[in-house]
Amino acid sequence: MMHAHAETPFAPEEPQPLLREIAPGAAYPVAALGPLKQAVEAVQGMTLAPAAIPAASALAVASLAVQGFADVETLGGNRPLSLYVLTIAQSGERKSSCDAPLMAALRTHEKEQSQAQRDEMESWRNAHALWKGDRDRILGETKKPDKTKKPDKRTAARADLEALGPEPQSPPSADRTVTEPTFEGLTRLFATGQPSLGIFSDEGGQFLGGFAMSSDNRQKTLAALNDLWQGNPIRRTRQGEGSFVLYGRRHAMHLMVQPVVARAFMADPTAGDTGFLPRCLTCEPPSTIGTRMHALTRRDATGLAAFSGRLRDVLETPMPMDPDTRELLPRTLTLSAGARALLVAFSDAIEAAQAPGGDLAYDTGYASKAAEQAARIAGVLTMWRDLHAPEVQPQDMADGITLAQFYLGEAARLADAATVSVEIDKAETLRKWLLESWPEPEVLVRDVQRLAPVRALRDRPSVKKAIGILVEAGWLVPLDVGAVVRGVARKEAYRIWGRA
Repeated sequence: MMHAHAETPFAPEEPQPLLREIAPGAAYPVAALGPLKQAVEAVQGMTLAPAAIPAASALAVASLAVQGFADVETLGGNRPLSLYVLTIAQSGERKSSCDAPLMAALRTHEKEQSQAQRDEMESWRNAHALWKGDRDRILGETKKPDKTKKPDKRTAARADLEALGPEPQSPPSADRTVTEPTFEGLTRLFATGQPSLGIFSDEGGQFLGGFAMSSDNRQKTLAALNDLWQGNPIRRTRQGEGSFVLYGRRHAMHLMVQPVVARAFMADPTAGDTGFLPRCLTCEPPSTIGTRMHALTRRDATGLAAFSGRLRDVLETPMPMDPDTRELLPRTLTLSAGARALLVAFSDAIEAAQAPGGDLAYDTGYASKAAEQAARIAGVLTMWRDLHAPEVQPQDMADGITLAQFYLGEAARLADAATVSVEIDKAETLRKWLLESWPEPEVLVRDVQRLAPVRALRDRPSVKKAIGILVEAGWLVPLDVGAVVRGVARKEAYRIWGRA
């Protein structure tokens, strides 16, 4: 006699992960910030943001302030003290609140110098008008008919022009920072303004998404920024403008960007292949949103005031430069014997880790810059403490190495995330929101459009694409047309995996 077997309920296969789990980053080594530590702790205490955010601001501001005074000795020769910093943090992470107090003295200095420059411009206009009047008069004399048969008037005019002297130069721009320049604009500012500049923005997406970084201009801009990081001359050739070369310019950078923008930029092969990203100190600290209770805030006006005072002192110190060309003439900041020994040991350890099978075998672009980054950071810490310091001491080098190791670890950690497409990133954001925050077992397209936690999922094409990815991976199951969801027959609806 045949017996009917009980039907086994269908159990859907467990969904596939969209992303390989990325290990959380290490805690920021605040103690290694040396003379910047107290200010960073003060800002972090006020904002309760991740410590890496004010730390990045402090390092970048210090680099901008001191880069005109010295180049630091490295194992590959002298290098600028310029740092390029890329801080990744989502909206609401208090990036601006961390950056503003550390930039305040710089902003005040720029404002005061701008007023002084306006006064100097008035004097220059008068001097220039007199010079031009004399020059026009001299040239006019050569055009008058000569009835006296005296010696060549051109010879006399040439002597008069030489005696008149060169055209008075307008006073340089007071700006020390820009937010989203084209490289042509940055070059003009280097030609007519300060020889030490920086691109600083707490909305770095505006620069990364701007004209200078468009598909037609990105490679040119990144190559030019690489040259500035190296301290190479700026060479400019344009039809109608002629050619010129600017020597002795220095450039620092700090861009604060949101994760979606950063992922898209870091995934672009141009950013890595040109060597730009390995020149950046990049980090994405874990969020503190949801834990920043007012009762936990700490006030330390002393630490912030000391930082602002030091920044003002450095900015008001004249940079060594040629008075005519404004070419910087930085001295060499050498390494003490102890500092050099530490740097050699660090460099050798990093080199060994890049061998096949080593921890850094797939991150050689970043790893190859680590020792130089350590020397640059150590030089910044040294000069921030004392502009006249003759050499880098072992403690500052040890701190520079610790910070360089942290940023190298972050670069290696984020390398996988950077290769993720924008569409996968949106789908992963949607997946987490549905599993962690959405209360219903089913979801509609319009639910996502109205309530999704990011703007990138507010338009129907983006939502449909993200949902399609989640369906393919098994996280969402399409319901039949006409299925009743929340009391209404629906044309399109999806059940979330694991929900009853």
